[in-house]
Amino acid sequence: MSKLKDLDKIAQEAERAILDAVSLDALEEVRRTYLGRRGIVAQLFDQVPSLPAAQRPQAGRRLNEIRDRLQDTLTRRGEDLQRAEQGLRLADAAIDVTLPGRRIALGRQHVLTRTLEEIERIFFGMGFEIVDGTEVETDEFNFERLNMGRDHPARDAQDSFYLTDDLLLRTHTTVVDARIMVGRTPPMRILTTGRCYRRDAPDATHMPVFHQADGFMVGERITMADLKGVLATFVRQMFGVEAVYRFVPSYFPFTEPSAELAVWFNGRWLELAGSGMFHPRVLELAGIDPVRYTAFAFGLGVDRPAMVRYGIPDIRLFWENDLRLLQQF
Repeated sequence: MSKLKDLDKIAQEAERAILDAVSLDALEEVRRTYLGRRGIVAQLFDQVPSLPAAQRPQAGRRLNEIRDRLQDTLTRRGEDLQRAEQGLRLADAAIDVTLPGRRIALGRQHVLTRTLEEIERIFFGMGFEIVDGTEVETDEFNFERLNMGRDHPARDAQDSFYLTDDLLLRTHTTVVDARIMVGRTPPMRILTTGRCYRRDAPDATHMPVFHQADGFMVGERITMADLKGVLATFVRQMFGVEAVYRFVPSYFPFTEPSAELAVWFNGRWLELAGSGMFHPRVLELAGIDPVRYTAFAFGLGVDRPAMVRYGIPDIRLFWENDLRLLQQF
């Protein structure tokens, strides 16, 4: 009951505490102290029933007035603090126009894309038409049209990603050669580029996804000397006239004779391309007379020439998206 005698003093203390609150959290603490369910005003209401009956109505009205006044003061103070905090946030977010601008980081071509375009530029300069093809192929064009029947042992060297019994991710861009030759009349000079897929275990020179540029030339009296001349020109333009390269005999089911092109890199020979004269059977399947016409073909990697040209020791670095590497080119 002693507190009920000091209502004005309590109200003044509460208003002062509300106005002195410097943050919304501090204001909430004042609200709980005075107007909470167990706050001082609630305790005063609990004392009203103990007053003489004649004093109860007046005490109740007085407490209601104090509670409403404190609630109004609390609301206004809360609005003031909220506006102040919003102003601080806006000030923090404001742009200082006197500061120097931030340089925007520009994107750039991936080193493999740049290498691919350089290869296309070189062969385009030698008169090759640049064409594209699909990455999902039929077994017929990926293998059979290239002289690799269902039971041909050469298929074992190209572990493939089959999508159905007949569809697979192409294992080489030579499949585009088989398609382009159908319906065209020689002479032809074609280069196709793109991704290829084989189930190779990743290491310093192998990845299950790689890029390839595949070219072929069909015409009368095309010989192995033409093939060597084209690839030698490519090597000199790509790596410089001082590049050391060699052709070594090899085997591919769709070329006869066959050879591999290799360059000297990091103290060893690095194969860049498989090549050779198209097997007469490949020309026959494309509807081209192998007696009148001959053709050479080559399958040139893109990833490995990029390694040689830029001195990159591991093919896996192309796929790691490490900006420390990519920003060098």
